Amino acid sequence: VQLQAFGGGLVQPGGSLRLSCAASGSIFSISVMGWYRQAPGKQRQLVAIMTSTNRAVYADSAKSRFTVSRDNAENTVYLRMNSLKPEDTAVYYCNAIIRSSSASADYNYWGQGTEVTVSS
Repeated sequence: VQLQAFGGGLVQPGGSLRLSCAASGSIFSISVMGWYRQAPGKQRQLVAIMTSTNRAVYADSAKSRFTVSRDNAENTVYLRMNSLKPEDTAVYYCNAIIRSSSASADYNYWGQGTEVTVSS
């Protein structure tokens, strides 16, 4: 099982970006998919996650500006980020709790990270 994230880059303050992350491999089920971020010198923190029943949970810093969504048929999660601020600069990591076809339990998987820089 692998997670691959796309969509980071350099954007001006007030701009928008959309991140995507696709899970691949022998997947039986995915219970939660979402995004975390880690700014330089800081711990990794939750941005937004979505359950398999499309219940979303957001960090306070992401509410009203970011939208998480899932395409369960494609095992893909998206993060639409609007009104970006310099403090949103971080490496964004895709995360998913997945049960593979050969496993009897769920495991936590991380993608490789995609860098988002908000700067003028």
